[in-house]
Amino acid sequence: MPVNLDPENWDEFRAESHRALDMMLDYLREIRERPVWTEPSEEARARFKRELPQEGRDVSAVLEDFDRYIKPFATGNTHPMFMGWAQGAGTPAGMIAEMLAAGMNSNCGGRNHIAIDVERQIAAWMAQALGFPPDASGVFVTGTSIANFLCLLVARDQAYGDKDVRLNGLCALPGQLIAYASREAHNCVRQAMELAGLGARHLRLIPSDERRAIKISDLRRAIAADRAAGLRPFLIVGTAGTVDTGAIDPLDRLADVAHSEDLWFHVDGAFGALAALSPALKPLVKGLERADSVAFDFHKWLHVPYDAGFFLVRDKEAHKRAFAANAAYLTRAPRGLAAGDTWPCDLGPDLSRSFRALKAWFTIETFGAKRLGQCIEQTCRMAKRLEAWIAQSDAFALRAPVTLNIVCFGVKDDEDGSLAREIVMELHERGEAAPSLTILDGIPAIRAAIINHRTEARDIDAFIEFLDAALRRARKEPHDFGALVEPHGPGKTRLSED
Repeated sequence: MPVNLDPENWDEFRAESHRALDMMLDYLREIRERPVWTEPSEEARARFKRELPQEGRDVSAVLEDFDRYIKPFATGNTHPMFMGWAQGAGTPAGMIAEMLAAGMNSNCGGRNHIAIDVERQIAAWMAQALGFPPDASGVFVTGTSIANFLCLLVARDQAYGDKDVRLNGLCALPGQLIAYASREAHNCVRQAMELAGLGARHLRLIPSDERRAIKISDLRRAIAADRAAGLRPFLIVGTAGTVDTGAIDPLDRLADVAHSEDLWFHVDGAFGALAALSPALKPLVKGLERADSVAFDFHKWLHVPYDAGFFLVRDKEAHKRAFAANAAYLTRAPRGLAAGDTWPCDLGPDLSRSFRALKAWFTIETFGAKRLGQCIEQTCRMAKRLEAWIAQSDAFALRAPVTLNIVCFGVKDDEDGSLAREIVMELHERGEAAPSLTILDGIPAIRAAIINHRTEARDIDAFIEFLDAALRRARKEPHDFGALVEPHGPGKTRLSED
């Protein structure tokens, strides 16, 4: 008897599919009614310590297990009180797009089908939004960490020119390549140097100024010193929105240095690059349009479902030289399914690739660049609201300037950061809010990365109340909201509008 994996009864499966869709729509619509985060129960963890099932079950039973053991114990980043790390919240529209993409089940490594055109459309849109030339090349990857790595490979190969690093390897090539980034740069830049075979010790981490942006004078001195030592500077990495504080390097000035020194200029714009969608915030990333490459995530500030990283390269031929392979199974044909010129597999190492472009296209088509930019602006306004309260608080103090949407702060006189650490863990365990911890100048700090499009003024006000209450519990002190906060009902607070 033939065996396949389609439903035996399509009508019954359709009913269960509608139930699953309703379940997740209710999950998102009622998000405020649940804790931000709940630690998985012992029963839930035990459910995933079973032997490999040899026989299948009805999809309704599997869905029940999902509802009971998985759905209640999510990360929490869909919740408006989730402020830990820089994780997008997703949207119902994006959820639908994921279902549609899964139904098509397209492999987007290449070949002649419409999904490739959708990905090219996204590349063209992003080139337009970020000021890159219309013929810049772009491709989806998992996230900015891998995108930064792949851009570094393009820069590395370009630096060696006709020496063909892909054929000969690094050992056969002259001169040690040196890269430069701020001390505030994401660790993935260091990791990229490691994976590229260039060595982490050949990444120069340049000091930052009082706003935690790279010091241009120190950068110039470091480049000059390396050239004098017979080394080969090849890459400057600027950051648009550092992971800890949201600081932005002076991208225009970095572009000047890169141009005068003949270096590749790459921008790690994981979330900050998309500030370019906001007319009010776009001046903060001036100079981004001069980069040779830029990496960013759709799954952060644009709330496309995970995962959806992307990078653009100004020189499409340099991009293609770094990755395109000459294999029989990749041979192009003049017609048919194997037709086409540049495929995504020519622009990165992946042959098996999901249809990530659909959820990005669906999101942009549904909301438009203007509304997405307005949501980005809103998160920055919420960060300023929180900053204003902290600046006048008797108990809390800012630990870093607020440039975009990240607010780093601590408890006054908390010299070892132990109170900050306790507050964050307790907020998590109570399910009230989910900020994160980071380390600034050697001391733990509370970090509120306000990236969720659902986060409103009432959420910031509630967060303030939760902070105050958590600190009172830790210190066993009376309630005190500070000058800017006025109670307005049970369990509520309101910032003055002055």
